[in-house]
Amino acid sequence: MRITAVTCVKNEGPFLLEWIAFHRVIGVTDFLFYSNDCTDATDRLLDCLEGHDIVAHLPNPATNRTYQMQALKAAKQHQIVKSADWVWVADVDEFLNIHVGDHTIPALIEACSDPQAISVTFQFMANNGVEEYIDAPVIGQFLHSHNPDIWGADTAIEVKTLVRSDFPTEYFGAHRPFHDDAKFKPRWTDGSGRQVPRPFRKAAGRRRIRAFPARDARLHATLNHYALRSLDSYLVKNDRGDVNRENRAFDESYWRERNDSGYRDDSILRYVDPLKAEMDRLMALDGVADLHREAVALHKARRDALLTQKSYRDIRDQLRLAPAISQAEADIIKELAGT
Repeated sequence: MRITAVTCVKNEGPFLLEWIAFHRVIGVTDFLFYSNDCTDATDRLLDCLEGHDIVAHLPNPATNRTYQMQALKAAKQHQIVKSADWVWVADVDEFLNIHVGDHTIPALIEACSDPQAISVTFQFMANNGVEEYIDAPVIGQFLHSHNPDIWGADTAIEVKTLVRSDFPTEYFGAHRPFHDDAKFKPRWTDGSGRQVPRPFRKAAGRRRIRAFPARDARLHATLNHYALRSLDSYLVKNDRGDVNRENRAFDESYWRERNDSGYRDDSILRYVDPLKAEMDRLMALDGVADLHREAVALHKARRDALLTQKSYRDIRDQLRLAPAISQAEADIIKELAGT
């Protein structure tokens, strides 16, 4: 089975090897990376890995600054995607945590009875007070999140989608494929093997394009989303901006919405040992370890440079004190308290 992961990156150098190794462990066979405007060795590390036949790497083809959508449009025509049995569109801070069988993508597909698409629900993993960036796997550092069925004030939570080659895809979106539902009604399940809600399948409304109710949707898999990581890395992410589109801010609201640490979920630790073994194999490839270390050093140097600026010291201090719930959730609590 050929499973191709497609992703866009900008200054993700310190995190690339973990993400690639993890996805190799769960059954991804091919990788298509698009990068843009990298200053932390991301692009050179990907070029090195391409030289070892681990990934395919291309510059982002964006012409109108909607980086990800332009890349996904180009990816649909790439041979590595056209020859895949399944395509997985995800970001480098997203990890597919599979709860069934041998915890691989083929096991998830089997558990869902081999549909044409599987949409897996996000679980946003909180920062939980981790300030310092360290060069260690992210999946072992951040083990707390919101209630899996509720994110802030929302019971509908975003998803990412595995797409089988015979899905009637008109184009890939960041969260799901799009098709003509009047002509085709594909077999499309959630992470519990249930048919996805019809309004989501039909993209009926702005919210329903990328989210549906999370209750009972994670029986076979969860998508752990490490959008915050350490406070150090969040500051660098804030400086970098969004890889998906221009002029998107990562502010206190973004931080608070993803920093609810009330629920512990360490199930992804099942992958720690095979992940380490696969990372060691990648590190042993000529040039890879040196470029990874350079990316780590550049990440730390950028953090240090940012903290010479009062504005970034203020952001850091503000986030340290920010409540670990969203403003919407805080408003509901205040209303229920009658204040």
